[in-house]
Amino acid sequence: MTALKDLRVHIVDDYTTMLRILRNLLRQLDIMDVEESTNGGDAFTKMLRNPPGLIISDWNMEPMTGLELLKKVRADTTLRRIPFIMVTAESKTENVIAAKQAGVSNYIVKPFNAETLQAKISSVMGARAA
Repeated sequence: MTALKDLRVHIVDDYTTMLRILRNLLRQLDIMDVEESTNGGDAFTKMLRNPPGLIISDWNMEPMTGLELLKKVRADTTLRRIPFIMVTAESKTENVIAAKQAGVSNYIVKPFNAETLQAKISSVMGARAA
């Protein structure tokens, strides 16, 4: 498994404060190679140009939701195998089921800390390396 510090992560959230929080949490985990997008459409375009090793996306965004971004990523031959962690403030069962059906790698409910994030990243990166 690649060391987390060598991981390139693309974070997507329409709330810039959350992007900053995520970037700081990733920094605590020694992950410095982070690209940001404030919407799913922009993120998808950037990912096609420069595919990341991991995608962490918010669920509730406009105009493209995190779920729509996930479906688009999973439908793309270049991006489909990239681990995708969905972040949301909602823990509704139907949301978790919809994300799982769309191929999400893991799910984090806000608020969360660096330890939780590290566990989720290790879990999806470990599954990928296996």
